[in-house]
Amino acid sequence: MARPKVIVAESIAASGIVTLEETCDVVVTVGESRERMLSELANASALIVRSATEVDEAMIRSAPDLAVIGRAGIGIDNIDVEAATRHGVMVVNAPDANTISAAEHTMALMLAQARHIARADRSLREGRWDRRLFQGIELHGRTLGVLGLGKIGTYVAQRAEAFGMKTIAYDPYVSADRARRLGVELLPLDEVLATADIVTIHLPRTAQTEGLIDADAILGMKTGVRIINVARGGIIVEQDLADAIRDGKVAGAAIDVFDTEPKTDSPLFGFAEVTVTPHLGASTREAQDKAGIAVARSVAEALAGEMVLSAVNLDIGPPASPDLKPFIHLAEQLGKIFTSLGGGTPNELTVLVRGELADHPSKPIALSALRGILAEGSELPVTYVNAPMVAESRGISVIEESDHDLDDYQSVIRLIGDVDGRSRTVAGTCMARKGAVLVGLDGYAIEVPLTKHMLLVRNDDSPGCIGRVGVYLGDNGHNISDMVVGRSPEGFAAMMGIALDAPMPPDDLEGLLALDCVNAARYIDLE
Repeated sequence: MARPKVIVAESIAASGIVTLEETCDVVVTVGESRERMLSELANASALIVRSATEVDEAMIRSAPDLAVIGRAGIGIDNIDVEAATRHGVMVVNAPDANTISAAEHTMALMLAQARHIARADRSLREGRWDRRLFQGIELHGRTLGVLGLGKIGTYVAQRAEAFGMKTIAYDPYVSADRARRLGVELLPLDEVLATADIVTIHLPRTAQTEGLIDADAILGMKTGVRIINVARGGIIVEQDLADAIRDGKVAGAAIDVFDTEPKTDSPLFGFAEVTVTPHLGASTREAQDKAGIAVARSVAEALAGEMVLSAVNLDIGPPASPDLKPFIHLAEQLGKIFTSLGGGTPNELTVLVRGELADHPSKPIALSALRGILAEGSELPVTYVNAPMVAESRGISVIEESDHDLDDYQSVIRLIGDVDGRSRTVAGTCMARKGAVLVGLDGYAIEVPLTKHMLLVRNDDSPGCIGRVGVYLGDNGHNISDMVVGRSPEGFAAMMGIALDAPMPPDDLEGLLALDCVNAARYIDLE
């Protein structure tokens, strides 16, 4: 099998390149023209960028084999995520790579602002000893308002506590209980802005947060407030902040990110009260190494057909545990079996998770099952990214159900739906010893390990039938690696679940169906 081709358009850590080269052919186009990159993308499976490369729809369209775009960092402003989703391309980033670096840079800027570090340094280098001009403030005892209590905001709150600061925060997606465990008081946005001595921003740039800190928001803050932004440009309206500093409402600001970048001219640059840095939040050796390695691993996982749980454009709800991955893969296999068994897709698919699995989010399981259901009979490749859109276009809805009651197994996935007026059910589990196992089909209880080549045979429950099927397969060169037989609930018929070592040609399947005791047979390729 040909190795997938990965284009690395911007510099990443050498260790990231080494990770990719284990399974991929890597082409580095750092410093090359857009035309050269587009030429290389024509047959590429993956593209890795940082922040300088604009990945627009035209670029995505130019790469018909593109499966994943990796951003070696957290921000994805330079990637057209909606276009990638329409084309079924997964977008992955390195969301945790720069968290410590960004939190430390926030504290560095907070201290630099409070103690006039940049102004004092410049003054002394210019030959002046102006101690009286640079009287600062202590952080101890001040109230810090954190906008966004994600990982970076949390790290900042923890570090602020070490300085003796009181921390309040605004984050509509964080529970009050979690905030309390962090020693942070969760408040509405207007209360945080009105109470904080220092406001630090750790929000993504979205339609809801763009321009969040404008003239009206600043008007509701304390006089003498200080503002820190190491998150995303555009959240602060720079002219409004400049006006507030000029009028004395805001005592100072420390800004690392800007509404457009690179930025060499801003209304903020004219104020000595403002400390600025050129987007250095993630600019540490450690963060760069972590980002390169993390995005390389995510790209390699995506190219191997895995669901990358941190992918930007996958709607899988709350963060999912890596422990789910075996069941995610199982759900896709069950989906393929469901479609093959029923000879089509249901208008409504119920994905039921039972037992211990019900303690985890069900969305990743349901998404994977949906991809498996849709895999056959689609002109375009069905990916984790575009499966919901493909399902919607076909009028297929998905119902997710969880039941903590134990089945015959600790955890079970059950797919249920009607195809051509007949109810179909496929069930499976994962076992430590056997791996992925098919445990039920339309009421038949069987327990056969899933392999690349599966044969399902519905037959008369009569003496000799199993032998005749075995002899037929042997005579036609098919080696059986595993075989399990289960009876129907009524006891009149039986089903064989057979794992084969190699694919079964259609002619051999027709011959099997000709045996007088075989009522139905399906060959399923799970490779």
